[in-house]
Formats: sequence, structure tokens, C-alpha cells
Amino acid sequence: MELRQLSYFVAVAEELHFGRAAARVHIAQPALSNHVQALEKELGVQLLTRTTRRVALTRAGEVFHDRCVRILRDVDLSTEATRSVAGKNVKKIKIGTIYPATIGVLPSFLARIARKYPEIQLHISSGSTDGIIRSIETGQINLGFIRPVENIGALRFFSIAQERYLLAVEKQSALAARSEIGIEDLRDQKIISFSRANLSYTERYFAGKFEEHDLTKNIAYSCDDSFSLVSLVSAGLGIGFAPEWTQDLPNRNFELKKVRGVDFRIGLGVAWNKEDPTAARDDIIDIARSLARPGR
Repeated sequence: MELRQLSYFVAVAEELHFGRAAARVHIAQPALSNHVQALEKELGVQLLTRTTRRVALTRAGEVFHDRCVRILRDVDLSTEATRSVAGKNVKKIKIGTIYPATIGVLPSFLARIARKYPEIQLHISSGSTDGIIRSIETGQINLGFIRPVENIGALRFFSIAQERYLLAVEKQSALAARSEIGIEDLRDQKIISFSRANLSYTERYFAGKFEEHDLTKNIAYSCDDSFSLVSLVSAGLGIGFAPEWTQDLPNRNFELKKVRGVDFRIGLGVAWNKEDPTAARDDIIDIARSLARPGR
């Protein structure tokens, strides 16, 4: 059993498609299939079920995938730790980010990293806070820009910003013409909310806030992201709380208004694995800390 065979299997297990997996690991599809079959023969178990329409993991395949990810992570960590002790620079940084960070702090972070370490390769992937945390724990990414989490085990987090959410109203609406808006003015409005099905930090935050202010019954529409929310608002379908950065969107048909007595803010910060030598050295975390700023 070879490490490259484990990486080939991980690719198939995550893509669930031999063609895409072969492209991902840069080998021919027949060769990839042969490697997976050799693994199954050596283990004496079936790792995948294959039909003409789909590829799926068996229960044994799920367990083996989890172990392979951990083994490959440990190999990567051992490599970077050895290079660190020898005084070698980090070669690549893998960064996971939720969307708000790509608008705000991420560009500044990337610019500072590129200036200080021009030889480092950067790979950026987007996702949810929960997904990014899992990737940090398995060593698939080194650094994550995410919503607030607790320091548990090897996971470390610090806050760098507070993102303020204001009330988005359609430009021709009666609320847009108001000089001041209070919570009581929202009682007869249709509210657009983030979908609770996603169970992300933002959805949970606003579900709690709407319940606190007795607005839950006003929720008429839901969506998955801020762009969809302001699109629904722009169409005149309702009102919703949107992050402050949306006011810089071009050709917008909505305005952001303060609501008297309401201050909705959601934290944004950086997470990493303290045992990951890539994230922990070369001032990577210090550069991220330098981005800390108060909400506007």
C-alpha cells in the first residue's frame, strides 16, 4: 500500500466520480481505477460500489476514507514540521473563507502575505464555518476566515472584525422615505430571512434576534445568502437585514437604514490548528491579527 494510492482513493471518495477524480490527481482514469481495485484486493474488502450512473462509498469505504485523510494530513504536518526545524520556508498556504471575508479582510491578508513571502503559493476555497473547521481539523486547509467559535482541542480562533447588519428596504418603499425607523415600524412588514435549513452562525443569530423582537411571524421569504436577500428586497417583496458592505454594490435598488435601538453585529475572525506548522510559523497568524478592526 502506497501513499499515492491513498491520495487517489481520497480523490475518488470525495468526487464520487472517476473522471473528475482522475483529473484532480492528474492521472488517466483507467490507471486510477486500477489503483483503487488494487487497494480493495489488498484490504480484502469492497470500498466503493460502482454502477453506470453513480459511484458510492461502502461503509468500509467511509471508514477507510476517514483514516486515509488523517494519514495524509499527518504526513503533510510531519513534512512541514521537518522543513520548519530545518529553517525552510512554507511552500503553500491553503485558506478557507466564508463569503463576507472575501469582500472585507481577505484581500488585505493576501496582499500582505504576498509582499512578505512572494514565493508562497496560495490556494483559496470558500465554504461554511462548520465546513472550514472540519477542513482545518483534517489538515485540508491551514487557515480559515470564519464566524466565531470556541477554542476546543487544537482549534484556535481570534476575532478580527464585527460585521454590522442594517435594514435593507426597496428605494421606493415608504420605509425608505422615513427619517427614522423603529422596531415597531417592522410589525406590518414582510421580512426576508436567511434560511434556517442551513443552520449556519448567521442564520442562528438572526433566528434568535427575530424571536427576541417578536418578528418571527413576519418572515415571508427565506434565502441562502446576502446577494439573494438584497435581490428580493430590490424586487419589493419585503425587507431584510443585510451586511453593511452591500451598500457598495453597483446598480442597487435598495437602501440600508438604521433601526432605532437595534445594533445587529456578527463577528468575523481567523481559525487555525495550533499543531499545524504552516499556520503557526512565518508570522502568518501575526499578519492575520494585524487586520483586526472595529465594526463601522
